[in-house]
Amino acid sequence: MAITEEARRNHEELFPGRVSPLQVTDPELFNYFNNFAFDEVLRHGNLDTRTRLMVQLASMIASQALSEYRVTLGAALTVGVTPIEIKEIVYQAVPYVGMAKVLDFIRATNEILTENGVELPLPGQLTTTAEDRAEKGLAVQKAIIGAEVIEKMYASAPDDEMHFQRYLSANCFGDHVTRTGITVPMRELLTFSMLVSLGGCEPQVKGHVAANMNVGNGRAILLDVVTQLLPYIGYPRTLNALRVINEG
Repeated sequence: MAITEEARRNHEELFPGRVSPLQVTDPELFNYFNNFAFDEVLRHGNLDTRTRLMVQLASMIASQALSEYRVTLGAALTVGVTPIEIKEIVYQAVPYVGMAKVLDFIRATNEILTENGVELPLPGQLTTTAEDRAEKGLAVQKAIIGAEVIEKMYASAPDDEMHFQRYLSANCFGDHVTRTGITVPMRELLTFSMLVSLGGCEPQVKGHVAANMNVGNGRAILLDVVTQLLPYIGYPRTLNALRVINEG
């Protein structure tokens, strides 16, 4: 099976002049995977290239796909995803994927940005302080998830679990979601992509399907995101995501 001209063109746009080792060692797989991921799949939906690569990077962090992340990060820079946007994708992964799994991606990101002439550290995007992170985090949590939902979560939490609710408000939302650099709707798409890619997080996927709806990311864009993740996360996690979206 030969690679299609459309797949070749789309691949070259992201990876100009790059020859993948798979072209030499596994040419059949390289050709039909690229025909699928860079031709057939790209015909569906309306995600712009920048958004597509941003959600794919988020997914690759959750999937622990470091090699593919490094290659895709180079493509993201090629099409104009900014260093700050890239750093915010990685930072957004910390509360959802965990620092132990994100640390290698921070290091890889720093290495690639430095190789591309980006001076580190980048300008800070933090908007909260130690004194107001809980208050501001709770406010944005209610705005995204829904005040009634959050109030019920606090009201129903046992005393010995209440600290987890406070952590969610102050750390997950106060430290991370309140940051600048990318918009709240984009953060929700990134979070959705990570949760779908982690697997086994269907209750959290359900919550963030609703959250995406609340910030203006409707069913169509969520289906577009899942479509563009499919070649990298496989069919089981894709079908699980579709089930949750359809139940929402």
